[in-house]
Amino acid sequence: MRAFPVRLPSGARYWTVLDEGLAVVPVADGFLRQVRFGRDGAESTTKSYAHSIALFLRWCARTGRTWQAGAGQLGLFMTWLAHAGPAVSGVSASAQGMVLAGPGRAPARGARRVNGVLTAVRGMVVHAVAAGQASGDLVALLYEIADDRDLPGAARGEDGRMGWRMRARHRLREPETPVDRASDAEIVALLHACLSARDRLIVLLMARAGLRRGELCGLRRSDVHLLADSRPLGCEIARAHLHVVRRDDNSNGAWAKSRRQRAVPVDFLTVRAFDTYALERMAVSAAAGSDFVLVNLFRAPVGAPMRPGAIGDLLGAASRRSGLAAAVTPHQLRHAFGSSAADAGCGIDVVADLLGHASVSSSQVYLHPDPGRLRAAVDAVPSPREQAGVTR
Repeated sequence: MRAFPVRLPSGARYWTVLDEGLAVVPVADGFLRQVRFGRDGAESTTKSYAHSIALFLRWCARTGRTWQAGAGQLGLFMTWLAHAGPAVSGVSASAQGMVLAGPGRAPARGARRVNGVLTAVRGMVVHAVAAGQASGDLVALLYEIADDRDLPGAARGEDGRMGWRMRARHRLREPETPVDRASDAEIVALLHACLSARDRLIVLLMARAGLRRGELCGLRRSDVHLLADSRPLGCEIARAHLHVVRRDDNSNGAWAKSRRQRAVPVDFLTVRAFDTYALERMAVSAAAGSDFVLVNLFRAPVGAPMRPGAIGDLLGAASRRSGLAAAVTPHQLRHAFGSSAADAGCGIDVVADLLGHASVSSSQVYLHPDPGRLRAAVDAVPSPREQAGVTR
C-alpha cells in the first residue's frame, strides 16, 4: 500500500492509495476524492491523509486483517504505529519485520503523529459507512458521546452552556509544548542575511502578516492594495492590506489552505518592502507579464511564479548565512506573527481572522502569554493598601 498523486484531465490534483498491484484502493480513493472535491479540501490535505491511510492498510494486510476488522481494533494499531519504524512500516519493509518495544526504547512516532494518522483513518471509516461500504456498528467503536468541557470557551455555544459532542475513543495525550516561533532576533538576522528586496519582502509577509507558503506564492498583484483609500480599486477596506484568495489555477501549485477569502492588514515596514521590491522587479523584463507577486528573478525560468518549496530553501540559505544554530522555517515565522498579535492583547477571534483559521480553537495555542506579560499582570494588581485607600 502506498500513497500516490493523481492529476485529472481538468488539471485538478489529489492523492490516493494504491495496493501492491498498483490498483486504486476503492474505500480510500472514495474518501480522498470526497475530501478534495466534496469538501473543497487542499491537495496537501489529501496527501497527508493518503500516507496515513496507507500506513493503516499496510498494518491490516501484514497482520491478516480486513480493513473493517482493523477499524474495530484501533488500539492494537496505535501500539504498532507508535513502535513500528520505517524498517517495519515502510512500503518496501518485510511483512515479517519485528516490532521491538520496551523500556528505554524511543517510540518511532510521537503522540501528535499517531493522532494525525488516526484522524485520517476515522474519516475514511465514517465515509465508508455513509457510502454503504461498511456496517454502521463501526462508528460506535470509533466514537463515544462526551461533553465539551475540554474545549476552549470560545469554541462552545454562544450561551456558554455545556453541550454534547462525539469524541474519539482512541487518542493519545499530546504533551503541551510552547508554540515553536521565531524570535525577534532570528527575524532580524534573516532580514540582514537576505540577498534581495524580494527575499526581505518574503520574510516580512510571513513574520508580520502571518501568510502561509501557499498563500504567499499564490498572491497576485491584484490582491495587493497599498493605498490609503482602496475604493477606486473597488475595495471598501481602508489602508494598506492584502487579499488572500484561494485559487485552483495557480500554475506554481500554490494553494491557500482556507476556502474563505480574508483581508490581512500590512504595516509600514511591509509597504516599504513592497516598494523596494517593485523597483527590483522592474529591472527584470521577463517578470513584467506575470500577475504573480513573487517571481523568479535570479534563476531560470526567470519571470515564472515562485513555487512554495522554494520558500523553505530560501529561509534555509538565509539562516546559514546569518549563522543561526538552526534553520528558521516558514511556519515559525507565521507562529511569530500569531504569538506577537496575542502578546499585544488581540483577542482569540482577531488572531483567528488574521491567520485564516477556520476555528478559533486552532488559535488557542497563541494565547499563552510570555513571562513579561505575566509579570506585568501581577504588578498591575492593586495592593491591599491601595484597595483600602490607605496612603501611608
